[in-house]
Amino acid sequence: MKKKKREYQSSELVKSFARIHGFESKLIAFEIKDFLEEYLDESLFSEITSVNIEDRCVIIKINSPLLKHDFQLRKSFFLKKFQAQFGEEKFNDLQVL
Repeated sequence: MKKKKREYQSSELVKSFARIHGFESKLIAFEIKDFLEEYLDESLFSEITSVNIEDRCVIIKINSPLLKHDFQLRKSFFLKKFQAQFGEEKFNDLQVL
């Protein structure tokens, strides 16, 4: 009897590699940035300079003062969106810089 080799999806391999080498949070940060790219208008998204995760805190750096203020007002809304999309255990706070 011949054993079947398990076929991996490329995304599973990337996630596994990230977990092994300790940069899983950076991979999630890229997913958050992709989520924001779909959610926001192109001109608004271009104002976001970086998305990082440090100590279970999502840190979003924004150039535009108006967009930054909007994110700060809707902080809990975005945090709940991110937790629903990526898991509550991944992060518990959101900072907008």
